[in-house]
Amino acid sequence: MKNVALSSEKIKMAYISIFARSFGKNEKKKLGYGATGSLIMAFSIWIVFKHYLCQVSVLSLQKIPIDASLEMPVKVINDTKISRYLEGQTEEVKPTCNFLEPRSDYCEITGDIRVHGKSSTVSIASLQSRLSGYNKTHHCKLNHSVPAILFSLGGFSGNHFHDFSDLVVPLYITSQQFNGEVQFLVTDYKPWWVSKFRRILENLSRYEIIDIDKQENVHCFSSVIIGLKYHKELSIDPSKSPAGVSMKDFRRFLRSTYSLQRTKAIKLRESDQDRRPRLLIITRRKSRAFVNVGRISKSARNLGYEVVVAEANLSTDLSKFAALVNSCDVLMGVHGAGLANMVFLPDNAILIQIVPLGKIERLARADFAEPSKDMNIRYLEYNIGVKESSLIKEYPIEHVIFRDPMVVHKQGWGAVKSMYLERQNVKLDVHRFKPTLSKAFELLRH
Repeated sequence: MKNVALSSEKIKMAYISIFARSFGKNEKKKLGYGATGSLIMAFSIWIVFKHYLCQVSVLSLQKIPIDASLEMPVKVINDTKISRYLEGQTEEVKPTCNFLEPRSDYCEITGDIRVHGKSSTVSIASLQSRLSGYNKTHHCKLNHSVPAILFSLGGFSGNHFHDFSDLVVPLYITSQQFNGEVQFLVTDYKPWWVSKFRRILENLSRYEIIDIDKQENVHCFSSVIIGLKYHKELSIDPSKSPAGVSMKDFRRFLRSTYSLQRTKAIKLRESDQDRRPRLLIITRRKSRAFVNVGRISKSARNLGYEVVVAEANLSTDLSKFAALVNSCDVLMGVHGAGLANMVFLPDNAILIQIVPLGKIERLARADFAEPSKDMNIRYLEYNIGVKESSLIKEYPIEHVIFRDPMVVHKQGWGAVKSMYLERQNVKLDVHRFKPTLSKAFELLRH
């Protein structure tokens, strides 16, 4: 059936095919940056209006893999009206679908909305369909008095950076306007993920999360948001968010959620001889690990820091780790998911990102340097030299991977990820790195 645009004119049949991502992200970026995860999971949404089939609009949510080589077949529907003509009377359902943002697709629908997890469908029922008894599979079994947000835990959930950037922050943006009076419907449900972020989820919704994929019954709502609103990497654009909320508001929300005590980092004075700023060194095991963390710690202590070394992994108790990060004034680590814990730092704290070899500075800045500005966190960057990379043990110094990393980049993200992120560890030159630690110390005086 040919795709056509819907209008308020009398129509017998219209069909719109829309491709929408399951939660706001740029799929090319995901595929390009290659964080952990399997195939990209996406919603394919159909809005079908059939006059002769009792006026039922059905949104079928099917999960399909996306190939990086395919272009996104996106149709834009902005403030579309679907009119139903029932014996001379018009009943309107008004879905607002925003596919204009480069990284965020979502639909907001108001009406008689029916969600059937078993068949992965969201239907908009008209007055005639309710009276005629059409399609018993979409008869309401559970009526809800609050709006719903339907989103996926697929994609790269389980990677701490993507957990916050792709899910937690967008969920906050999408749901905070409801002050807890909203029902979360989750597809691709992961019990461990829900357990890890339970305190955040419970502070955004007063209702138990529904694993919608397992639901035999039809859940009915007067309003549903499909997908999450995403603004930018690990951050919020106040001009696009309800009530102008910002990343500072999100960080206040986190402090309240986890009962974090510190709002501001230490401010040193020349007369302070006994006060030592606290430095947290984020370590890693499998790749981009510090191989001389002991020497780094000793050097930092000699400069006047109190040093804490910790690893953030899937088994980490998020509540305890949030408190640890909040107790520190400086956080440092090699580019990676663990740096996303900067969301728990106090204001005016300092993030030091160690950037490994491989011409990934642009990625490093997009993921952490730019977001730090919106969090009121000061940012320092240290780019390692060839001799600080473990790759020097595998390849001669004149090798192309050192001399011209763009040759590797031209082979695709898989090659870049394998060479520079998965196979590379870091042995910091503590003398070369000392000025960066000293600068962080001085910044805490201002």
